[in-house]
Amino acid sequence: MVSYDDSTDPFPVTGWDAVEWVVGNATQSAHFFQSAFGMELVAYSGPETGNRDHHAYVLRSGAVRFVVKGGVTPDSPLHDHHRRHGDGIVDIALEVPDVDRCVEHARRQGATVVEEPHDVTDEHGTIRVAALATYGETRHSLVDRSRYTGPYRPGYVARTSTYTKRPGAPKRLFQALDHVVGNVELGRMDEWVDFYGRVMGFTNMAEFIGDDIATEYSALMSKVVANGNHRVKFPLNEPAIAKKKSQIDEYLEFYQGPGAQHLALATNDILRTVDCLREEGVEFLDTPDSYYEDPQLRARIGEVRVPIEELHRRGILVDRDEDGYLLQIFTKPIGDRPTVFFEFIERHGSLGFGKGNFQALFEALEREQERRGNL
Repeated sequence: MVSYDDSTDPFPVTGWDAVEWVVGNATQSAHFFQSAFGMELVAYSGPETGNRDHHAYVLRSGAVRFVVKGGVTPDSPLHDHHRRHGDGIVDIALEVPDVDRCVEHARRQGATVVEEPHDVTDEHGTIRVAALATYGETRHSLVDRSRYTGPYRPGYVARTSTYTKRPGAPKRLFQALDHVVGNVELGRMDEWVDFYGRVMGFTNMAEFIGDDIATEYSALMSKVVANGNHRVKFPLNEPAIAKKKSQIDEYLEFYQGPGAQHLALATNDILRTVDCLREEGVEFLDTPDSYYEDPQLRARIGEVRVPIEELHRRGILVDRDEDGYLLQIFTKPIGDRPTVFFEFIERHGSLGFGKGNFQALFEALEREQERRGNL
């Protein structure tokens, strides 16, 4: 987070509000996020609460909030979304201090308002909400919950789980959402970078082009935009022309269009997080032994808080920049389609995204693509 004056920002964003998923089976997905990811069930909406269309489970881990939705009635529009895209993220909701101010500015800049500002009220108070369209069928809800004390929002009731964690399990495996990566079509990355700058007042934080993210076979281009206080960061990827199909091409094909590719979850102890996730069956991309044996790696990263041998044993990547270093690891796709996956990241001063690891990561993704027959 950086200091900035939100009074001069035409579209001030305080931080993340929630990540809303549409899945094929919300009941089982909610159980997965509890049992494998250590999240806590805090709220629920469904037929028992008067919502006949779908189940919705609200899960939390620190400041991270997931809302997992799955259709109940055969004609639920959630089923249509899931048939097109599979399990994926439909809404990246942002907390804002003034919904109307943000929407007014966005409309003047040509944004598509898919939900006009309005209040929703129950016995716990009132939230004000609106929503803007962004890439593909993804949207950004804008939420002001400063007048609300309920478990999530009107229409939801408090709910706790009957699931019991393993003895000795940590209270949480991650505590914050670091960034959300979006994949867009070839030639449209700059268009969406401009959207976030012009419509939402985000700044261009970094860009990676050419040899930054390329192998012999595939490549992509990426730019990172961030809001004023840098709590909200969106790397945006597009495929680049290469010999074979890139990870972005594969995503666009199987998701049937642009969408959120992965979420980076911040942890204070990535070793323990990875160990716990593996115990619950979460699979990670493999990193070759040569990555850790390269003398240039040790020369580049200097001293880090854990021995390289411990990182090697778990397949955790490490990178350093002028501000510090970071540790990171990537899961395999968590659903049936090779689309959405997770990154776990532990930062020690670094504000970057692991540029020194791009080559190793890209090659690991290519190996998985080749196994699936999609390279």
